[in-house]
Amino acid sequence: MKVLVAGANGSTGRLLIQYLNEANHEAYGLIRKEEQKSEIEKLGGTPILADLEGDVGHAVKGMDAVMFAAGSGSSTGADKTESVDRDGAINLIKSTEKFGIKKFVMLSAMAADDPSRGNEALEFYLKMKGEADDYLKNTELDYTIVRPGALTDGESTSKIQVGESVDRGEVSRADVAKTMIASLNEPNAYHKTFEMIEGDTQIEEALKQL
Repeated sequence: MKVLVAGANGSTGRLLIQYLNEANHEAYGLIRKEEQKSEIEKLGGTPILADLEGDVGHAVKGMDAVMFAAGSGSSTGADKTESVDRDGAINLIKSTEKFGIKKFVMLSAMAADDPSRGNEALEFYLKMKGEADDYLKNTELDYTIVRPGALTDGESTSKIQVGESVDRGEVSRADVAKTMIASLNEPNAYHKTFEMIEGDTQIEEALKQL
């Protein structure tokens, strides 16, 4: 499967490229800077230069699936949170629809549907993520929206807990990436939105139980 990863140079994005390659998918990394190309290639992916705030049609065309793992980053202001985390995601969704690609996997955040449940400092970020999620839900795409708890750089256990709403907790970026990839080939994960933290259930089994 040819899979485009937006935000490929981020912490989770790089893991997606690596794991997609290891799972014999063709991984394509959407990046904004020329100097980021070598890192994507080192992980086994094909870099594509594009800006989520501009035209991404050339990056999306010909793909079998699209993943959004981009983020404005904690050091930027509200304007970038709005233009990347919400508008950039919607821009990518629109291009995915335009080119007839059906599968879209969104990396969102726990409490995106109800920012008051989350950290007060993240309220605007969660609001923007929630609005992007809502846009995706109202498309005809076979979407999966993954909302992890606090992200860590810990080792993968391949065991998680998922649900429409779960208690606050942590989960490794590695297991988030593996869950996003597993959702590509699990029809039960289509048209689903779920929160996730580390748990006791194998990823594939957890998706079947959604």
